[in-house]
Amino acid sequence: MKSMRLMTSNLDIFNLSKKILFFGLICLVSCKENKTSIRENLPEKPNIILILADDMGYSDLGSYGSEIKTPSLDKLAHNGLRMTQFYNASRCCPSRASLLTGLYPHQANMGFMQEDCHLPSYGGHLPDNAITIAELLKENGYNTAMSGKWHVGNDEKYWPTKKGFDKFYGFPHHGGAYFYPFPGDQVLYDGDSIITPSKDFYSTDAINDNAIKFVDEMSKDDKPFFLYLAHVAPHFPLQAKEKDIAKYCGQYKKAFEEVRNNRFEKMKKEGILPQNFPISEIDKKVPDWDSLTEEEKDDFDLRMSVYAAQIDCMDQGIGKLIDTLEALNQLDNTMIVFLSDNGGTREDYSNPNLNAPIGEPGSFGCYKLPWANVSNTPFRMFKHWGYEGGIRTPFIVYYPKIIKESRIDNQPAHIMDIMSTIVDITGSEYPKSYNGHAITPTLGKSLVPVFKNETRAPHEGLFWEHEGNKAARIGSWKWVNAYPEQHDELFNLSLDPTENTNLAKTHPEQLDKMKAAWQKWANGVGVVPWDKVLEAAPKQARLQIHY
Repeated sequence: MKSMRLMTSNLDIFNLSKKILFFGLICLVSCKENKTSIRENLPEKPNIILILADDMGYSDLGSYGSEIKTPSLDKLAHNGLRMTQFYNASRCCPSRASLLTGLYPHQANMGFMQEDCHLPSYGGHLPDNAITIAELLKENGYNTAMSGKWHVGNDEKYWPTKKGFDKFYGFPHHGGAYFYPFPGDQVLYDGDSIITPSKDFYSTDAINDNAIKFVDEMSKDDKPFFLYLAHVAPHFPLQAKEKDIAKYCGQYKKAFEEVRNNRFEKMKKEGILPQNFPISEIDKKVPDWDSLTEEEKDDFDLRMSVYAAQIDCMDQGIGKLIDTLEALNQLDNTMIVFLSDNGGTREDYSNPNLNAPIGEPGSFGCYKLPWANVSNTPFRMFKHWGYEGGIRTPFIVYYPKIIKESRIDNQPAHIMDIMSTIVDITGSEYPKSYNGHAITPTLGKSLVPVFKNETRAPHEGLFWEHEGNKAARIGSWKWVNAYPEQHDELFNLSLDPTENTNLAKTHPEQLDKMKAAWQKWANGVGVVPWDKVLEAAPKQARLQIHY
């Protein structure tokens, strides 16, 4: 035991050895009993579908307050579980690595992005000492498939089919592509080779259609299946089908704050937020609507209309997937999980070589900071930072064999918990070794108690680091230190869930406790000081940095 003091006499050492053996056996039995209790009264091994949206904010689904039409996901939400305090890792590569491995991003070699910085924990691909959900389930009798965006290993030797997936269709690199030709260096992989799409190609439809194809194929086998459906939508560039854009044009020709407040009120009606929940002040960089020209208003309306259309189209395809499961008599024994990899992004990139009208093939644009502030209602800040607006995600679980009725749960949880949940719900074992490599133990905690409407023992703490941005949550206390300003901010989320009041000066002891806990975590998972990462990062990686 950690608290046991070692004695010096031979007799004491002998007695201590007996005690260690005894308590080790007790622990072993206890762990087995705990495993049994978690699996107790659970149904047969379910099919598992894990759906990940890209750059979608906390309030961008109808069931989380949005005016965007998402009936398919709303149906899952209103017949399943919604969690209100579910966290991702603040950006695409880190979140995907954490999701797939059940580890913190640095433990999964994704301390930055997927370029190799030649530093431990910053290698840019999933390492041999991590096992993916697909590898784990494949070892436990599952068929596995992925459709969509990979983004956790550029080189082919790190692609999905080398990480446990039997089938893969999609973008092995970084996605960000809708119509063909794609901007940048994106490539599309179909089974055995890189392909050139047809003229009528639209990636969201293709990703959904291939997911349906994989489900149809895998359901013909006696084995359960695992599908990872990782959408590009609604990540920039803004590109959508004309018929989907038409549903929204003109709807967003109104003040940003009005749309934000409408979402806020709907979130309270949905039960996502309690009636007395505050809303953060609108971001200081959001312009006053009345100060804009008509041309500027039209531009903002179009940008948000395309963004909404991208989410709408994603939802349409998910609806077809649900219909397929129902037709195959697989829906009731399928656990469907939906979340986003980070909050809405204030990034504002353009490409002079892609100057077609926003939304059309050959265009390149973002929906910009004012609409990202709306996406992250009621929270502040954006993707990339450790504030709630960057790390909270809608989280929906549909699994009627355990979740019997619509329910909203407010317990905090983290994206790495999904691995532990799948381990428990399938009766699998998280291995100590795989393919001859020792596997890093997961710090994730199963969500099965939450599914059963029970109180789950909370994490002792949750921690974040990306591009020098630091954050920690312990109980209701939250510490944020944003780069490059590096000012300490301390919040009590039970009293101030939108992080408006900095308590760092009035609670110095709590601040020191949070910083010490974060540093202990950082040392344990391999965080490298950001300045040293900058020195080591290749030029291509540095181009992705944004402050």
